[in-house]
Amino acid sequence: MELLFISDIVGEPGRRVVEKFLPKVREDYGIQAVIANGENAAGGFGITPKIAGELLALDIDLLTSGNHIWDKKEIYEYIDRTDKLLRPANLPPGVPGTGSAVFKASEGTKVGVINLMGRIFMTPSDCPFRRAKEEIEKLKGRGAEVILIDFHAEATSEKVALARHLDGQVAAIVGTHTHVQTSDEKILPGGTAYITDVGMTGPHDSVIGVTSQIAIGRFLTQMPARFDTAKGPGTFEVVIISADPLTGKATKIQRLSVREQNS
Repeated sequence: MELLFISDIVGEPGRRVVEKFLPKVREDYGIQAVIANGENAAGGFGITPKIAGELLALDIDLLTSGNHIWDKKEIYEYIDRTDKLLRPANLPPGVPGTGSAVFKASEGTKVGVINLMGRIFMTPSDCPFRRAKEEIEKLKGRGAEVILIDFHAEATSEKVALARHLDGQVAAIVGTHTHVQTSDEKILPGGTAYITDVGMTGPHDSVIGVTSQIAIGRFLTQMPARFDTAKGPGTFEVVIISADPLTGKATKIQRLSVREQNS
């Protein structure tokens, strides 16, 4: 089966390029399941029920998130009554929502998705290494044939370590959060597809999605500043993963970056 993962969707430019490029990529690569990280989809910080609904209506099967999941308060109730939007599974007990889910791809494969968050330079959370093992067993018990993990983390070492720790137990581990697409996509020895960061689906001419001059001013002065999402042409950054439902392992991973010419 062919599975598409869309990198962190940032603001209106990110939502626009998803709507623009997803149908063609889906057709060209024979995509049967689509997962996207939507935690920055609302103005660059958080996601609202309305925007989640709009993204899911674009034939995205499931949305993941990360440290900005609670930035929009209206998401609290919504995430508690849907399994189409995940929050990190290793958040403390008692928070709304769920950190893993299973859905059926267009050709019938049961796809399991786990959302985890790193602990280095990130909001305090439980151990992602231990929680991953628990969630994998839970999803296999629910019949998941192909499992993907979105590891929303800052440190590259933590991402690589988790991938090596779980190699052969899941089809893919994809990194999110840094908004910069890395060139280290590979199939690990045990059959798990891996990339340190899928990148950003959002405004190309920016500092990881933020208006450049605002971000530069913050670095120069160290003064507080409102981070506004940049405008202009967007970039659609994704990975395409080929996985075998019989083995639960990947056979190929390919990164793709499509740039919009005019907004």
